[in-house]
This record gives sequence, structure tokens and C-alpha cells, in this order.
Amino acid sequence: MGIIVGNYSNSDIEYTLFACLTPLFALGILRFVDKKNESPIFGYLTILTTFFIGVLAVSLSFPKNNPDHYLNHDFSSNHTWRLKVSGVLKSTSFSNRYMAKVEKLNSRHAEGKVLLSFVKDSTYQTLQVDDELMFSAIPMEIKAPLNPHQFNYKVYLKDLGISHQFQLDKKDFIKIQKPAATIFGRASKARSHIISQLSRANFGKDELSIIQALLLGQRNDISEETYTDYKNAGAVHILAVSGLHIGILLLLLQFLLTPVERLPRGKTLKLILIVILLWGFALLSGLSASVVRAVTMFSFVAYSMYLNRPKNTFNILALSMFFILLVINPKLIFQVGFQMSYAAVLAIVWLYPLLQKLWFPKNKIIRKIWQLLSVSIAAQLGVLPISLFYFHQFPGLFFISNLLIVPALGVILGMGILVILLALIDALPNFLVVIYDTLIGWMNWTISWVAQQEAFIFKNISFDAIQMILAYGIIFCCVILLTRPNFKKIMALATLVIGFQLWVLYSNYQTSKNSLLFLAHQTKNTALIHQNGRTVAVLTHDTTRLANIIEDYSVAERISNISYSPVQNSYLWQDKTVLVIDSLSVYPNEETPVDYLILTQSPKLNLERAITTLKPKYIIADGSNYTSYIKRWKQTCSKRKLPFHATGKKGAYYFEPSN
Repeated sequence: MGIIVGNYSNSDIEYTLFACLTPLFALGILRFVDKKNESPIFGYLTILTTFFIGVLAVSLSFPKNNPDHYLNHDFSSNHTWRLKVSGVLKSTSFSNRYMAKVEKLNSRHAEGKVLLSFVKDSTYQTLQVDDELMFSAIPMEIKAPLNPHQFNYKVYLKDLGISHQFQLDKKDFIKIQKPAATIFGRASKARSHIISQLSRANFGKDELSIIQALLLGQRNDISEETYTDYKNAGAVHILAVSGLHIGILLLLLQFLLTPVERLPRGKTLKLILIVILLWGFALLSGLSASVVRAVTMFSFVAYSMYLNRPKNTFNILALSMFFILLVINPKLIFQVGFQMSYAAVLAIVWLYPLLQKLWFPKNKIIRKIWQLLSVSIAAQLGVLPISLFYFHQFPGLFFISNLLIVPALGVILGMGILVILLALIDALPNFLVVIYDTLIGWMNWTISWVAQQEAFIFKNISFDAIQMILAYGIIFCCVILLTRPNFKKIMALATLVIGFQLWVLYSNYQTSKNSLLFLAHQTKNTALIHQNGRTVAVLTHDTTRLANIIEDYSVAERISNISYSPVQNSYLWQDKTVLVIDSLSVYPNEETPVDYLILTQSPKLNLERAITTLKPKYIIADGSNYTSYIKRWKQTCSKRKLPFHATGKKGAYYFEPSN
């Protein structure tokens, strides 16, 4: 709670530190005054201190509280930058992208993270982690989405500590020779070497990309089709190295390192080796949020196994979260992967034993199937509200994919580690390649088959943050009601269910009152979108290219009906005239005043003459126009002191409603 409040309050470090030290000082006094620990004030002060520790932790991560951060220096003009590549991102159709740390701004030490983007060029070798670059440029701020309800990449990168980017060409920078090596760079080189060795074997392209994801945490090479299949089948968690993978790895290490226990202080040595190997694997797989969470938690599990004490899993989970958020990065709590990871594990720890008590089959085979189903059901219940909020879909056949894949995952991971070790020493036999490739191919085929059952994939579900919170409350009340039912619990559940229904009714009512018109941004296309209640009329030249924009908008706005029609030359919007001039450049010759003039499809016209004739109050240019035309029109409007809006710069344009 402290981290969440601190993130949005954006407090100064001095006030936060004072607020943290005050209850801590009071705790120290109380500890000596109340030696018998009889006062309840101690507990309240502890909660308050912990809360402000969370606020302080996130405050320390703000750039404004770091005097060396580049944001606290003047970088508006052309300066010399020295950057160190810290991560390789998945490339797009047009560019290769990287995360980089700022080393120097001019000749002064600086800190911070930025995004690097290079136009794809087959003649240039891609960058690697630890590469250092020097160049002169002006950073560009990360843009917010240009259309309503699209994925906000700016906010996503902000949570990673990135607010600016550089777009460079291969001639724009100097690559530093023999840069300082870091442990992350060495791990990246090790991954690249392993991938290179595996590429020399005769694995299929899709199979190799899945092997890289399962064992090395590298999902950049997975095709969009394969990733979509795993997502629709409810098995995308298999592709992210997480608790499932680390748990299996811990069991393997416990078994393989058993002989170490015979040595003097062998149990201690075994614990140290297990923790080192687990963190080594985490480093090798890229230290993603899910990996860090899983390895931290299972490090505590390994320690509890070493002590041979009863393992309180909730305490272990809480300790791992406490360690990750306060020591590693408090802003991980805002990342979707971190949230889903902890929600799934918490649900498994809490619900799995209850489901086992609900039914305990005597038949061993049925019991194992029920155990797998219980884990899958618990995990899906844990992530269901988050999944609906972020992704607006739910895979109805998740239990089938998990039932078929999870039992084989131990074999797949164990054999994968063996394949990597043999590949590294150039001793990988062809028959093992064939067996492992077939096994991964079978897994991909199974996932693809489940994903093709589209009738069981529930998509485009409108679900907001309030519904997510209420849904978790309903799940919580349902579980505690089933364990020990009483009247108070029934009333609590009924209140939450009614609250959920009332919020949905209220949201639908608010939507039904909406009436707006906006010009969306899309390259090489025109899109006027008119919302009237829960109905949307889309006026466009190309409906297929507009599908994603309309889908995102209709889900967020709870739209129930969508109609399409071609763009016309003129419209009347709440007593205001809207004129569209397209590539034909046709408009009335006589003086005809209009309120809004939309320029689309790069019309070749004399804008000065058009302004004189039409006397528009606003001029809007969409994404279908040439950039050079937009610049010229902007200059003309500036001279005539007319408001000009280019959707490519300012985003979608909303037409003002009448008073």
C-alpha cells in the first residue's frame, strides 16, 4: 500500500524520510517504555512504519530525487551522449529496439534509462548487451497513443523508468571499443552462445523458439501465430520462465546434489550451491519479473527445506515479495507479469488445499488428474479478474491444455537442460535432437488444437478496474463462505454481487448518454467515428485496417452495435458543419462558411484560397496525408491564425459538442 500511494503522491524525499523516521523513532521509545509488549500501539506504529518504508522505497526511484539523472539536466539541445545497452527488445517490422543506460551526458556522469531504435538494415550487425555508443542527438519523448483506449506504451515504459528515446541510423554513432563488461552482458553472451549451438542442430524454427523461451527466457523469436495459440489456449505462462519452471528445477537440483550431503557441512554446502544455481539460471534467462519472483521465493523454500521446519508458504511468499519490492525494484508491482504471477501463486497456495479437501479420489490415477485440475483451476481463478481487466478475454479450455502439458513439463525441462549441456560440448546426438524436437512439436500441436476451439475462447469482454476489485472480493467471499458458512459471510457476498451488478448497470447507463464524434489517426486511411450511446457508426475508406482500433474502443466503451459506411464530403454535427476535402480537392466555389475543415488523402489544393472561400474555424489533417503537405498547411494556418490539428502529432481530434 505504501508503494502504491507513494507512486501516485510523488512526494519529496525529505518529507517521506521524515514521515518514515518519526514512527520508527516512536517504536524505539515504546520498546523501552513497554518492555512487556502489552500496548496495542506497538502494532499500529509497526504498520505505519512499514507503510512509509514503502512510500520511501518508491520515492527513491523517482528521477527528481536522483541529482545525477539526465532529466535533472538540460538536454533540450544537441548534446553528446554515451549509452550502454542493457537489454535487447523484440524487433518490429521496421526497426531494431534496445534498452540502454545513460553513462554520460556531455563529459558529466549521468544516469537514467532510454529506448534506442534503429532502422532495420541487413548490412549492419545488431547490438548486444554491454555495447557502448557515443553520439550527438536530441532525445524524443515517448508518445502517448494517438487513438482512445489503445495500449499505452508510454505508461508501460514509464513504469520501467524510460521516458525518452533516440532514433538513430548506423552512421549516427560511434561504437566504443572494448567496453566494460557486466554480469548481464556475460549472461547475454552465454545465452547467445547457447542459442547459436542449438541453431546448428536440426530443430524446427517454431520448436527452437519455444526451447529458447522455456529454458532461456527468450521469447523474441516466437512467431505471432504461435504466441497467440498459447494465449488462446490459456497456456502462455508456460512460455515465461516462472514458478512452475523454477519449482521443477529446484526438485531436480535437490535430487542431483544429494551426494553433497555426505561431505562435512554438506547440507549447508548443498543449500549454497542450490541458491547460486537458481540465481545463475535467473540471470541467464534475463532476470524478468516472473523469474526474479520465482527464484526469490524458491530460495526461501530451499532455506526452509535446509532447516527441516514446517514450511509456511504464505510467509515464504510474503518474504519474497517484501525482498523484491524493497531491495530490487518497488515499481515491479505495477507490471502485469508480476501481478499475475503473485495472484496465481497466492491462489494456488490458498485454494489448492481446499479443493483437495473437497474431493479426494481413492483411485491413484484419478487423484493425480484431480490434483492437476485443482492447481489449474486455482491459478486461473487467481488471475481471472486481472486477465479480464488487461486482456479482455478468457480461455474456456485452459484446463485441457494444462492437464496435457504440465505433467510433461518436467520431462521437457529436464531433457532441455541435457540438450543444452550436450550442445555446449558439441556432443549432441542426432537421435536426441529428433526426440526433443518431436516432443516440442507435439506440445505446440496440442496447444494449437485447443486454441482452434474458438467457441470456448471468450473475447472482447468489457471489464474495468472497479469490476476487477469487486470480482476479487466476490472470489474471496465465495471461498471463505464455502469453508465456514455463516450469515455475515452470505451478506458480504450478496453485497459484493449486488455492487458488481449495480456498477455494470451504472457503466452501461453512462455509456448510453455519450454522444461524440472524433477523427481517429491511421496512416493511409480516414476514420470518422461517431458514438451515440452504445452504438458506433464508423465512416472510413478501409474497414479491415481499422479493425483493431474499433475493437479496442468498443470493448472499453461497452459498445453493442457497430456499423460501417464510406466517407462523405460533408456532415452536420450538432448544428455545426463538417467539410471533408479528399484527394479530388473538390469544395464549393462560392463563399460557404464551415465550422470544421478535414483534409484527407493528400489533396492538391491552394489552402489560402480554400480558407478565403470556406472561412473554417478549425482545420484538421488526418494520417492519410503526406508529411510535407501537413507541414505546409500548418505554416499557412499559423499565418492566418487558424487552429490546426494534425492527428499524427496530437492524436485523435474530438469535435466539440454544442452548448
